[in-house]
Amino acid sequence: MRTQRRHAVRARSRGFSLIEVLAAFVILALIATALFQLFSAALANAAASEEWSRAILVAESRLAAAASAYPLVETTDQGTDGDGRIRWQTRTAVWEPPADPELAKLSDAMTTRLFRIEVDVHFPGASGRDRSFSLATLRMAQRTLQQ
Repeated sequence: MRTQRRHAVRARSRGFSLIEVLAAFVILALIATALFQLFSAALANAAASEEWSRAILVAESRLAAAASAYPLVETTDQGTDGDGRIRWQTRTAVWEPPADPELAKLSDAMTTRLFRIEVDVHFPGASGRDRSFSLATLRMAQRTLQQ
């Protein structure tokens, strides 16, 4: 009788039941789904980061090109990058001091003048919406006879 009980206990403990196997597959499927969603979101974030980085590089290069122009004059320029995805517009204008008459008199007497150089960049975002940002700087330049 003891040997029959031992064989019965061994027979029950030799494998998994169908419910245990199904439960393991359900748990595995849930974990795999969560991991795929995590990887998908990470890839989307990497693509968006790359687009922002390209747009910032375009803006910085256009800002540097406009700031290095000689002589600095009031102007507007626009264009796109090599593949046409990133649009930019550069504006160079004389910077006007705050509305203070004494400061305006001092500014008119100086041989130099401040210019504000601004670059607006527009590019498509991951969700299809248009993304944009602006960079600006001030540059000092010699006052020309036309100014």
